[in-house]
Amino acid sequence: MPSTEKMTVLVYSDDVDARAKVRLAVGRRPAPELPRVDYIECATEPAVIAAMDRGGVDVAILDGEAVPAGGMGICRQLKDEIYQCPPVLVLTGRPQDAWLANWSRADASVPHPLDPVAVADAVAALMRKRLARLPVS
Repeated sequence: MPSTEKMTVLVYSDDVDARAKVRLAVGRRPAPELPRVDYIECATEPAVIAAMDRGGVDVAILDGEAVPAGGMGICRQLKDEIYQCPPVLVLTGRPQDAWLANWSRADASVPHPLDPVAVADAVAALMRKRLARLPVS
């Protein structure tokens, strides 16, 4: 479960520049009231699956345009295979592809070219969603 001190965000893309743009957009804290963000970067589908299997991921950001495995297919697999899967943001190729992100069971989507404000807002909303699942002590 998420910690209130920090949250882990997985960023998947085969493109190192795309991963850097996501990290830059989200920053260390996408909203003042949210915990600090630690990142796990993945460039391949097996790395994503291994990281998710280890646990501890609070939000996943998957590039739908990654090759050879696109983020939408990976998202659908994660949602099918992980009980209480963390929220997933899918980066789509264009705004018209939002329906594909919906098919993949993504919790949110943002189109390329990435708008840093839209990415940060989407991640902040998903972090809040994940924090809402924390048990009350």
